[in-house]
Order: sequence, then C-alpha cells, then structure tokens
Amino acid sequence: MITIVVAMGLDNEIGADNQLLWHLPKDLKYFKETTTNHPIIMGRKTYESIGKPLPNRTNIVVSKRKDWFEEGILIVGSVKEAIKFAKKIDEEIFIIGGGNIYEQTMDLCDKLQVTLVKTNLKADVFFPKISMKIWNKTEEICYEKDEKNEFDFCFQTYERKEAL
Repeated sequence: MITIVVAMGLDNEIGADNQLLWHLPKDLKYFKETTTNHPIIMGRKTYESIGKPLPNRTNIVVSKRKDWFEEGILIVGSVKEAIKFAKKIDEEIFIIGGGNIYEQTMDLCDKLQVTLVKTNLKADVFFPKISMKIWNKTEEICYEKDEKNEFDFCFQTYERKEAL
C-alpha cells in the first residue's frame, strides 16, 4: 500500500521557497500519527526543508546528487529504488513530497491522504490535479480555524478506483 500524504491549498499549492505555506498543528499531529513506524519517501528539497530525519520512521530521500550524504537517512537515485527499499521494510509506505516526487508517484500509489487547506496562497510548487475518473473520495473530516490553526481545513482520503 503506497499512500501519498499532502497538505495543499484550494489551487493545489503546496509550497513556496522550499517551505510549507501554513502552520497547522492539528495537521502536523495527524501526519505524525499516520506515518510513524513506516518508511517515508521524499525528495532532497523536502528533506532539506524539514532539516533532519523524522523520528520513528525510515527516511528515504530521492536525490540525483552523488556527492551528498546525511546521517540517519537512506539516499537513493530514483523513486523506483526508494519504493523497492521501502517495501523490504514495511508494506505500508508513505510519499511525503515534494511536487516532483508527487508527480512521479501519482500513478503508483493506492491512496491519497490530503489535507485541503481552505485558502489560496502564493506558491511555486503544486500538487498534481486529482482526477475523479481515477480517484474516489472515501472520507472527509473538516475543521474550522482556531487559535492554533490559522485556516479552515479538511482531512480527505481518496482511494484509487478499480480498473475496469
């Protein structure tokens, strides 16, 4: 089971200047609960924006750079290689970004865990369009903004439709 985890705005925006666009503690807690004890796959820029390996997860970073090394992560040259390693660790794998990695894995994943943030912000990285011909929305739980979470948002689950 390969699951993409993403937080995106109403125009599919996910980041700007290698940073997330919002700070939603409830979403961060959900992300941690969802991905803990599973392998996570991300691109180098996403890893650099986080700044350190995420604890209690196997951090697999896809990078074309040959001269790059970081303690505590597995660096691989392709998404295919990342998935191969992840499957040896656990059958439940999470793809956590960024935009380029999402584009490469949309056709490979079984499920999308989307946090839809009810806002439009300036961005330079976007999530691919979710086609309702391919995906079924199976769950949606929405929250209103509060003193800690600056925007209204919804946790959405999409599952790939069965091929005919």
